[in-house]
Amino acid sequence: MTLIERTFRERIVLVGVTMAPSTVEETEAHLDELALLIDTAGADVVARVLQRRHAPDPATFVGKGKAAELADVSLDADADTVVFDDELSPAQSRNLEKLLGRTAIDRTAVILDIFAQNARSAEGKAQVELAQLRYRLPRLRGKGTQLSRQAGAMGAGGARAPIGSRGPGETQLEVDRRRLLRRITTLEAELERLSKTRRTQRKARTQGRNRTVSIVGYTNAGKSTLLNRLTDAGVLVEDRLFATLDPRARRLDLPGGEAVVVSDTVGFVRKLPHQLVEAFRSTLEVVAESDLLLHVVDAAAPDPEGQRAAVRAVLDQIGAGEVLELLAFNKVDVAPAEAESLVGAHPGSVAVSALTGEGIEDLLHAVGDRLRALEEVVELVVPSTTGATCWPPCTGRARCWPRPTRPTPPGCGPASTGPPSAASAPSSWHDPPTAVLASHTGTCCRCGTQERWEGGG
Repeated sequence: MTLIERTFRERIVLVGVTMAPSTVEETEAHLDELALLIDTAGADVVARVLQRRHAPDPATFVGKGKAAELADVSLDADADTVVFDDELSPAQSRNLEKLLGRTAIDRTAVILDIFAQNARSAEGKAQVELAQLRYRLPRLRGKGTQLSRQAGAMGAGGARAPIGSRGPGETQLEVDRRRLLRRITTLEAELERLSKTRRTQRKARTQGRNRTVSIVGYTNAGKSTLLNRLTDAGVLVEDRLFATLDPRARRLDLPGGEAVVVSDTVGFVRKLPHQLVEAFRSTLEVVAESDLLLHVVDAAAPDPEGQRAAVRAVLDQIGAGEVLELLAFNKVDVAPAEAESLVGAHPGSVAVSALTGEGIEDLLHAVGDRLRALEEVVELVVPSTTGATCWPPCTGRARCWPRPTRPTPPGCGPASTGPPSAASAPSSWHDPPTAVLASHTGTCCRCGTQERWEGGG
């Protein structure tokens, strides 16, 4: 059972082209992943065609000879659609459809279709629609001047047409393009408004002084399962590509007592469409602004290093390449030897199982250590015979206690014999003992805080 159910499942022929410096094995691996994407989209793969080329053919990507062979394969397999692993230009797609007699699309179209089916929130749907419209805009097809809205000079109504409107008229293609551009503008404005709301929410969390951790990784690597294990978030978990698209943020208490905000993000994939990256940029901003990236890698995947490199490429693309990273090799319960080997190859990484909980304590300690390493430690030395200091250290309402051996700085409060003893200390340091300070309004000599003290002097 696939994530997306369809009453009619298309029959698909996959096409992969090997060009230097890629190898045939890499092309086969990419087609295996494309087959999973096709299955997730609700279709069946019935045949594969591979080719070696030095460069793509400008007209058909694979050349006329290979296109003719591809037409025969599609006819024998009774295929409905041909899907290329590489992105096709609008002209190549049109030429292939003429030669093949059936639809020719690329990996980008498949991924956009999956995202459109899985988007749940209003923001997610708007982001996917924007990506689809940007993809379709250069691929619009018209019917020349057959569908005109204005009467041309040679038409039946040419004599009655106003000056300036004579000519071939506006084609349906031009009308469709204008509609798409208007819709794109509307979606961009809507997403900008949602982005401002998201930034306000992040600002509120930042003011709370909680560190932020973003869970990133390849699609189906176990990110949502790990978020559920860490925070009981209750996020949908499916053994399918791009099962969850909408981000989630939850509070997590680390073993050292620190509270952090953990966010789940959309999964990445090889050859992720740039239209999706641009459309989801407002959602992915949280990744670039994080204090730590928890990079989840599927240790049981056929090519975990390749998936890790693909994720790193997208992180660089969205401006998160310099954010501190902690590698977590997931599914140690399925592939323990592979996970341990990967941990050995990447010092400081952790092997975990988000499903069983193995290694989670080590992961939490590693997260805490990485975040504490970001803290800036400041050591202050205040001589007992000079100067004045805030008592207690600035908390927003700090009180100034100048030493008796130094004249009271202007506007810093009356002189005293120093901080109160523990016996006479109030329950809260917000207010100094009334027996020490008289009523006074001034500015703290160290922190600059404006305060008023009411004392009995």
